[in-house]
Amino acid sequence: MLSGLVPLGLTAGGRGEVCAGDKDWGARTGADGIMKQAFSLWPSQQSPEALRVPRNVNGKLPPWASGMPTTALRGSRHYFQAAALVLAAAFAGGTSILALPGPGGAGASWRWLALALAGLALLAVFMLVLRLLDRLQRGEARAYAIFERAGVSLWEEDWTAASQAVLALKQQGIHDIQAHFTAHPEQARTLRRKVIIRNVNAFTVQMMGARGPEDFIGPLDRILPDTDQTFVQWLVALANGESVFRSEAHITRPDGSVIDTIFMAELPKSLDGFAHIVVTAIDITDYKAAHARLVAAETELARASRVITVGTLTASLAHEVNSPLAAIVVNAEACLRWMHRPIPDLAEAEAAIARVVNDATRARDVVARTRAFLSNTPRQHRHLDLTEAARDAIMIVERELRGHGVSMHFDADSDLPKVVADQIQIQQVLVNLLLNGAHAMAETPAPRDLTLTLRHVGQDVQVAVRDRGVGIAPEQLARIFQPFHSTRAGGMGMGLAICRNCVEAHGGRLWAESTLGEGSTFHVTLPAAGL
Repeated sequence: MLSGLVPLGLTAGGRGEVCAGDKDWGARTGADGIMKQAFSLWPSQQSPEALRVPRNVNGKLPPWASGMPTTALRGSRHYFQAAALVLAAAFAGGTSILALPGPGGAGASWRWLALALAGLALLAVFMLVLRLLDRLQRGEARAYAIFERAGVSLWEEDWTAASQAVLALKQQGIHDIQAHFTAHPEQARTLRRKVIIRNVNAFTVQMMGARGPEDFIGPLDRILPDTDQTFVQWLVALANGESVFRSEAHITRPDGSVIDTIFMAELPKSLDGFAHIVVTAIDITDYKAAHARLVAAETELARASRVITVGTLTASLAHEVNSPLAAIVVNAEACLRWMHRPIPDLAEAEAAIARVVNDATRARDVVARTRAFLSNTPRQHRHLDLTEAARDAIMIVERELRGHGVSMHFDADSDLPKVVADQIQIQQVLVNLLLNGAHAMAETPAPRDLTLTLRHVGQDVQVAVRDRGVGIAPEQLARIFQPFHSTRAGGMGMGLAICRNCVEAHGGRLWAESTLGEGSTFHVTLPAAGL
């Protein structure tokens, strides 16, 4: 179950070490040297504060819950209703005119004149209807042309059931949607099956390597796997009344292969608008693969550089230590000779021993100076947003979690205080705990739910990583934090020991709870800043 510690700069992409120096596959560096976000697993990352998912926990319903119905034909429907009323009025008026008694021929002429005017009115209404029908047909043709010839992947989806479920939860007083679905992942899976794909354009068919739109029409969960992390973010955006949703997702092709996409959708302003949501998707699989190869090359170059550095350091250290060691040997042999003389020369022997002590001290100082040099970098303690650090950690291991078929669930208190900590070390701890949880569920049947929660408890921030693996036996639970003890084949048994040292160095605690057959939960507490 337990894995070795994964350095922050490394993540596993198909088990091979890939540097994730960019905390996001879509991160890029601008001309000013500042990292720019191109895309992300998370909806919005314009600023560190935006990493916190908006909660809308004030009890208010989203704007679309009370919005006016919006239909494409609403204006045209009013025109048709008006035309029908005019037509009915003209027909009724003409009938009434024919039924009126009149004085001789003059009355008959008057009635026929009225009928002619009614006929002209009918003709005007008929021409209006024809113009409206023509406008409607041209509008439909234009919409069809945009949908089919846009040159990007477009999906028409029905999110009515999801919006109704979110609205029902809020009306029941459940306003923290992310926390709710983190605690009840089965409900999210049920809702994903109720989201219906109505249609896709030709570009989507080509991008997905499908036979036609019929390969996609149906429930969303056929193409959005359980390992995707964005569906709950959709539900949070709906609950908050967001106008636009954008994120990254991996979707399943008809042949079973998976591609990475970045998608965006404008969310409706009324409840009936959820029946026709248009989603735009862009395939970024090749980009991410190329980026992974580039980062892998950079990692290999860095590794080679480290090997050279270690070799140089080893040669230098050997040179520095060999000199006092050789002197120690010479002086020790001299001491023995002075002691073995028929009349031992104690003064010379004592002097030789003193030189041995001096040379040994010199060798010790060489090792101490080298150790001080290697640990010279001070810890970068600062006020750290654990929500941001946790999101980064999830993104670092996202591909390996997906490879293990793990469904990641994340929830954090909206009022979570910051902690004073070294970001690199804390992310090392989170990455290692997440990978441990994934490995613990490697042999368990799906669904494999891995949950990471952040809570404000008293004067501490508490992190919990819970898996649904096989669990840890009680006799093993007390030993899992000991160095070189591992319950996983091939494990080094150093990961959790280093994690505990990191946490305790920050004034926190790390412990585990487990039940055989039900899984394990690893808890981390860190003191909140300013409390």
